[in-house]
Amino acid sequence: MSEFTQIKLDIDDGIATITLHRPEKMNAFTRTMMAEIIAAMDAIDADDAVRAVIFTGHGDRAFCAGADLTPDDGAKPFASNEAVGDLSDPLVRDGGGQVTLRLFNSTKPLIAACNGAAVGIGATMQLAMDIRLAVETARYGFVFARRGIVPEACSSWFLPRLVGIQQALEWTYTGRIFDAQEALAAGLVRSVHPQDKLMGEARALAREVAENTSAVSVALTRAMMWRLSAAEHPMMAHRIDSRAIYRMARTPDAAEGVASFLDKRPPQFPMKPSRDMPDFYPWWDEPGYQ
Repeated sequence: MSEFTQIKLDIDDGIATITLHRPEKMNAFTRTMMAEIIAAMDAIDADDAVRAVIFTGHGDRAFCAGADLTPDDGAKPFASNEAVGDLSDPLVRDGGGQVTLRLFNSTKPLIAACNGAAVGIGATMQLAMDIRLAVETARYGFVFARRGIVPEACSSWFLPRLVGIQQALEWTYTGRIFDAQEALAAGLVRSVHPQDKLMGEARALAREVAENTSAVSVALTRAMMWRLSAAEHPMMAHRIDSRAIYRMARTPDAAEGVASFLDKRPPQFPMKPSRDMPDFYPWWDEPGYQ
């Protein structure tokens, strides 16, 4: 879309690719990039033709080198220049957190294809994505303590869930840079690939989702996994599982899923997330910033 200046959005055959695009600054994050990622996700979620989303960075050096420490507008790199009297003021809100919260609420599966350095927000924004692939030369760093700040982008919620509290604390306490193999061993990434194979692997994964699954089933599954894994008791999951199975079992998608299996043919699921989500969705009250 031509209105974007710091990202590129390409949609091809049901797969959207968001490329962080600031080649002169290793795709460093700005408030403009924040707004453009959110706008792109709004457009993607409204487009039923899109079945999966891949995030990557421009070039072969960096996915995102973190927050732009020398922004062109002279603003402070980590927070607003404006003083506030109330920490509930929207000016206080972390830009990285606004991105990850938008990713968290996506109805489409999100795949990170980390093509190089991913430092600070470059690492933490990937935590809200569902599956992370990395190039062999990728480097990660949760460097906040080395910059005199703290982890952002809701990473204190996401990171321990992905790699466990001990590993999350080590990486954030030390702020050290680590390589793709360490990320793989800790479970931060699903797989590591040569640079020339990375996007092909990511697209193959996205294509598997697009060609074989119900978009409504995937949207429900994504919300269930992210929201119910942190519930206080498995009964919370049982309530939603039961409602979802009961409603979906009576839908055209369920009929098509069975028919295509019996007929030994690819499915053609008719339902669309924009119009066909079950009546109990969403089952949660979205909290505001206070």
